[in-house]
This record gives sequence, structure tokens and C-alpha cells, in this order.
Amino acid sequence: MPFDLLPALKRLDELADTFVRSLPGVLTALLVFLLFYAVAKAVRMLARRAAERRGHVHAAGLVIGRLAQGGIVLIGTLVALSVALPTFRPGDIVELLGIGSIAIGFAFRDILQNFLAGILLLITRPFYIGDQIVVSNNEGTVEDIQTRATFIRTYDGRRIVIPNAELFTQKVTVNTAFEQRRLEYDIGIGYSDNIDQAKRIILQTMRETEGVLKTPEPDVLVMDLAPSSLNIRARWWITPPRHADALDARDKVLAAIRIKLKENGIDLPFPTQQVLFHDQTEETDGDRSRQREGWPAGKDPAPRPRSVAGAIAQYARVCGQEDGDDARRSPGQA
Repeated sequence: MPFDLLPALKRLDELADTFVRSLPGVLTALLVFLLFYAVAKAVRMLARRAAERRGHVHAAGLVIGRLAQGGIVLIGTLVALSVALPTFRPGDIVELLGIGSIAIGFAFRDILQNFLAGILLLITRPFYIGDQIVVSNNEGTVEDIQTRATFIRTYDGRRIVIPNAELFTQKVTVNTAFEQRRLEYDIGIGYSDNIDQAKRIILQTMRETEGVLKTPEPDVLVMDLAPSSLNIRARWWITPPRHADALDARDKVLAAIRIKLKENGIDLPFPTQQVLFHDQTEETDGDRSRQREGWPAGKDPAPRPRSVAGAIAQYARVCGQEDGDDARRSPGQA
């Protein structure tokens, strides 16, 4: 039976005829889409330039520009489809989205949460691009604020991507929120040192150190009676309040304070521990008033303090006498 090509050729001819008839509509739809895309790019550029003229608000301008661009491109796509396909109706897509909105909501719950949090962050503006912030255990400089996440560059050259929902719900410390920042450090001096003299030296040293602001003035406060030292807190202000400036100011102030205190004979003690040996003899056994435990006894004269070596020797003698007594005992007496 011979193979008949006429139906196939006829079908190809119909498809070619349909393509030729729809070609003007496809080209028109493509031009419409390109026009909307160009308008979207122009709107984004205008939003970016307007935001850059307002300084720190440029993060919100960038996001608003992106949202505007996406919305215009979406509208252009729907219009282009309507031109290319006369039977296409935008309402069909709306109905489809309405049917699947619940499933989409569950599937993209985290994405939508981060998106809404990003919009609220851009509206409330608790921090800006270029600020140095601390959130959880992460600290660094804000590089970019997007609708889904915020990018932070750490001080050691790493990038951290933090979801906006986490930034919106957790505590965030903005170190560069104000032009000035106060630093503080506790300095321990000996209990036998003159407190007023040490405070004067520390205060004068801070006033003479480069980078410490005159206003507000630095101050010193006695903060703690520690086991090994008396702690004095030195507080001073710097500007600008960035991390590198804080490290540099701390280095200069602490080095200068250490030199000045040493020159004036002020001790900087390190933690120490005192071990007291309980002094108990046959004469004072059971009599707590005559036992020496690192402090004088009561009204009765305390036994003469002994050295560690003497106490060990006496303990050895006592142990030797007890062993000798046990050896001299008869088996019946044991």
C-alpha cells in the first residue's frame, strides 16, 4: 500500500499559513514587551538616582526601583500575551492564582515572611547601608539590603547573608547609629595604692591621648572590690564610632595608662590566691579559740606560726610515733 503524504503536507501548509497570519501579532507583542521592559529599566534608574541624592535612604530606593521594574515587566508580559494570543485573557491567570494561592502560601511562607520583613525594615530604617551592626553572634558592615535578606561584610573579610525576618524579630545593635561612641575598660590597681592618685593619672592620660574627645569629657569610676585588685573603670568618647576607630583608640588609651601608672608607682596586680594552713597542736586540739587559721586567735596567746616544712616534719614525726606504738603492742593488745 503506497504511503500518502498529502495529509501531512496539507497539515504543514496549514501550520505555515497560521504562523504567517500570526507573525504580525507576535512581532507586535515582542515590541510591546520590549517597550514595557525599557520603561521598567528607566523607572528603576530614576528611582536609584533619586535615592542616591537622599544619602542613606538609597537602600529603600533600590528596592522600590526593583519592585517597580518587576511590576511593569509583569504588566508588559500580560499585554504582550494578549496581543500575540487573542484568545488569552489575563483573568485566566488571576483565577489560576486564586485557586493555588493556599498551596503557594504554604510553599513560599518563609520567602514571603522575609519579603515582608524586608519591606518593613526599609520603611522603618533601623539601619542603613554602610552601618556597622551586631545581630546574634554576627558583626560587620551592612553591604546591601534586599527584599529577602541583608548582606553583611565581617571585619575579617567574610560575607554573611541574614534573612530579613531574623533581623526584624531579633535584637540588633547599631554601633554607628550616632556620630559619637563611648568606650570603657576596667583597670585593676592594688589595694594599698592611692585611689585618688590613680584616678587623676588615668583621667589626665585619657585627656592627653589622641583621638579621645574633649566633649563629652572622659571620666573614671571605682566599680568593683575584686579579690585581687580594686577595679577602676575608664570611660571615654570617640568619633567616628567605627570598629577600626574603636580598636585604635583602645590601643592608644590602654598603652598610655599602663605607662603612666607604672611611672607613678601604681601597682597593676594579677589574680593571686592565698593558701592558709590550719595550725593545730596537741595543746590546742579541740580549743577553737587557740587555733590559728590565718588570723590572730582570741584573747589567749596563739601558738607560734610554723613554716610549711616544719608542719610536714612534725606530721612525719607524729606518724612515726604512732607506727612505733603499734609495733610495740602485743598481739593480744591490738
